[in-house]
Amino acid sequence: MSLFITSLNSGSNGNCYYVGNEQEAVLIDAGISCRETEKRMRRLGLLMEKVKAIFISHEHGDHISGVAVLAKKHNLPVYITPDTFTHGRLLIEKERIRSFTAHKPIMIGSLSVTAFPKFHDASDPHSFIVSNGSVNVGVFTDLGIACDQLANYFKQCHAAFLETNYDAVMLENGSYPYHLKNRIRGGMGHLSNEQALQLFLDHRPTFMSHLLLAHLSKNNNDPALVEDLFNQHAGNTQIVVASRYKETPVFHITLSGDAYIVPKKIVLKKNQLQLSLF
Repeated sequence: MSLFITSLNSGSNGNCYYVGNEQEAVLIDAGISCRETEKRMRRLGLLMEKVKAIFISHEHGDHISGVAVLAKKHNLPVYITPDTFTHGRLLIEKERIRSFTAHKPIMIGSLSVTAFPKFHDASDPHSFIVSNGSVNVGVFTDLGIACDQLANYFKQCHAAFLETNYDAVMLENGSYPYHLKNRIRGGMGHLSNEQALQLFLDHRPTFMSHLLLAHLSKNNNDPALVEDLFNQHAGNTQIVVASRYKETPVFHITLSGDAYIVPKKIVLKKNQLQLSLF
């Protein structure tokens, strides 16, 4: 059992994360346009036909702006809670809408997707664990705090997308108004580099092969700074900064913990994995 993962975009300008096996995949959030999602997947060699569902974490625009067009064009179900759907004011046909319940796995083919609540200033926000057999990948962004529930799921992950939104000093000394600074760091906003690092240090499992640092602030963080901070403590975990401007490579997550990048131009056929280079 294994999973293939990539961040198609990560930041306040749009969030979209791909997790899949050889047969099927899901998107966690769809905060970039349908056209851009398709283009970035093509560049990676990922097939849109493999995507079987979209899961929405909360209603903020950088997580939902592309979902209506993407779902309609590719005839995809959208898993979203009633409160998130209402507050997001999404124009999605009712027949495409599916709900989910915290801690109750949903099967998408052989993939299992489990949601759990998080602290964020949205109506009904959730994080997700995607599993293929015994291999688990977490998508943990837009977090006010690193709560016990998050820590429990983080311990189970062979790989994770983890928010490192801001550097505390950069935020304090930056140009944001005081009320916005307090919103970001006030327990219902976003996770700082230091908070995320503490979660990593306290709860990283020995088998975690990849950690993708996600949802970095354009104004209050520095990719090189946070990458260096985590690399000082990374051990055997590969640290990757997810960009707000482009997709990451595709990473293959396995039980063995081997860390490698999948070559470009992947063709994931049913019951077959074929790799070729440009």
